[in-house]
Amino acid sequence: MPLELEQTLASQATLEGTSLHTGEKVTLTIKPAPEGHGFKFRRIDLLDQPFIDADVDKVKTVERATTLAEGSVKVHTVEHVISALTGMGVDNAIIEMDSNEPPIGDGSSKPFVDLIKKAGIVTQTAPRKIWEIREPIHQETGDGCMITIVPSKTFRVSVTNVGPDGRFTQYFSSEVNPTTYEKEIAPARTFVYYEDVKPLLDKGLIKGGSLENAVVVRGQEVMSKEALRFSNEFARHKALDVIGDLMLSGKRILGHVIAVKPGHGPNTTMAATLKREYARMRSMVPPINIPLGEAVLDINDVLKILPHRYPFLLVDRIVDFEGDAKCTGIKNVTINEPFFPGHFPGHPVMPGVLQLEAMAQVSSVLMLRKPENQGKIGYFMSADGVKWRRPVLPGDTLFIEAEVIKIRGSIGQTRCRCLVNGEVVSEGELKFALISN
Repeated sequence: MPLELEQTLASQATLEGTSLHTGEKVTLTIKPAPEGHGFKFRRIDLLDQPFIDADVDKVKTVERATTLAEGSVKVHTVEHVISALTGMGVDNAIIEMDSNEPPIGDGSSKPFVDLIKKAGIVTQTAPRKIWEIREPIHQETGDGCMITIVPSKTFRVSVTNVGPDGRFTQYFSSEVNPTTYEKEIAPARTFVYYEDVKPLLDKGLIKGGSLENAVVVRGQEVMSKEALRFSNEFARHKALDVIGDLMLSGKRILGHVIAVKPGHGPNTTMAATLKREYARMRSMVPPINIPLGEAVLDINDVLKILPHRYPFLLVDRIVDFEGDAKCTGIKNVTINEPFFPGHFPGHPVMPGVLQLEAMAQVSSVLMLRKPENQGKIGYFMSADGVKWRRPVLPGDTLFIEAEVIKIRGSIGQTRCRCLVNGEVVSEGELKFALISN
């Protein structure tokens, strides 16, 4: 996968309007943010102008819209603006508001897309963190909602909308990128069923609602200031909401999201599941400075790439890729290693040459991951600038980092180092040949 970089806004831009649920006038301004910042809302109408992270842990309520809260400070109906930022490829932004809810506009995320285009988008230097889903994640709720995320090399959303009594059952499916988002998803407007209007008003919601910013369904009739923009506009708007709500997990994903009867409650529950699963996947990685790219290969994946087998396979797991240029592997060094009984048995240490071999194996994974090199074998040719700085002992977890510094034809050169507890224990530059098996 080519290396992607984070993006933010090139300048700030402002949108004024009326909020859907509170009916208040509001001014919203989107602003650039630094790398790794993510999305944060800021209530500039309050003392100290507090921030609220766009994080699923901050979700307060999910009735008809997603509400975030930090203490007593709240922001309502955040899904449309987050969806627009995500769909248009923005990773870092500050969303300032002088009220507790963004302007509803026409009920779609198109006003926010137009705002983002007005501000412009610039590329930053940090690699974009994208989590590739490798195993299906599934959830169901008692009301018939089902959301499943299956592996995919792109981010795709497929949504089936099912209204009360099966009315307006619609389907929509699309890969999500800035082009498809702007044309196929952003214009889809929010909608409400007529029988739900009074209960929502009784709860103090949709005070700013009108036929200019929502589609109202009464029986089989569609009530709107303009005709439906798509024959499946309701399913498309559900996809819009899914994109915004899932981004509260804090992670962009490569995966196919399949949702039947989605809603803000199930969407944010899945976002919480994504955040929890990502944390579980990363729980074995100690807090040391490793590449920021996102990918994991377990031992079965490694065995498919490398020809080595016990006792000479010295990579247990790949925990990170940074595009095609960097890779980090793990070797769990245990007292049961076959070399310890004969290598300083009274004071067992991992042989330095095996650390060098571990570097070569991680380098091979990095190079053989390229489509044009799959099925080949990496043969070690030379090592330069090799240094061993401290012993590696039983019980250590060896992090092996490799970075491509040159590749010409079938000859590759990498810069590598091994770390234990964040300290470099060995390093060197390796050269090897990629030969067809």
